[in-house]
Amino acid sequence: MTHSSHSPEDPPGPPAPRADIVLPCLDEAAALPWVLRRIPAGWRAIVVDNGSTDGSAEIARSLGATVVHEPRRGFGAACHAGLMAATADVVCFCDCDASLDPGLLEPFVRQVDAGRADLVLGRRRPRSRGAWPPHARVGNAVLARMLHRRTGVRLHDLGPMRAARREALLALALTDRRSGYPLQMVVRAADAGWRIEERDVPYLPRTGKSKVTGTWRGTWHAVRDMRGVLAERPVAAPHPGTAAAHGTGDAR
Repeated sequence: MTHSSHSPEDPPGPPAPRADIVLPCLDEAAALPWVLRRIPAGWRAIVVDNGSTDGSAEIARSLGATVVHEPRRGFGAACHAGLMAATADVVCFCDCDASLDPGLLEPFVRQVDAGRADLVLGRRRPRSRGAWPPHARVGNAVLARMLHRRTGVRLHDLGPMRAARREALLALALTDRRSGYPLQMVVRAADAGWRIEERDVPYLPRTGKSKVTGTWRGTWHAVRDMRGVLAERPVAAPHPGTAAAHGTGDAR
């Protein structure tokens, strides 16, 4: 596995191949216009409404997004519903709160599509003091150390912005439907020998209040979920380079 960091100011490359981008959403009406305007041309935005009461689903649909409704509350439940609805070869994930610019996912997709990485993660670089609260940053650092002890993978961030091949992600058979979903993806990918890389991405103050890391209590619950993921026994999954992971073999 390789682990490197790239800057969002890297020279622009050729247009990225088409991808689906999963946007888990819970009451993000104020942020959706900013987020959806930044979806790369030709990509499909899949907004997974996780029980919004502020009209988020209607706004997303009016702005051209595909809307999926996931009644079961939980970040992982929303992310996985989006993955199941995706059809593109490469699938991206991004928060829907305007803290991350989905347009920055283009080089992620180019890396995956070219076979230079199997999973590309966004390393958040705060652009203002209030963008990443201290308790959330501490919790992230603790989990990164625990991840290294568990898998040998050394990462700086376990953030939500990422890209990988759809069939390979499905082959990981992710089961967490709460805050541990993003970490379980990395743990199972590492166990399967995926090449995991990081790219620096600007991290902006989110629009509205965080549902997970906005408070010490929310951060604690997220860390608890993720500690449970780290305690799981390794699960066998095919490497993305195999026919099974790419969906080129017999899927029956």
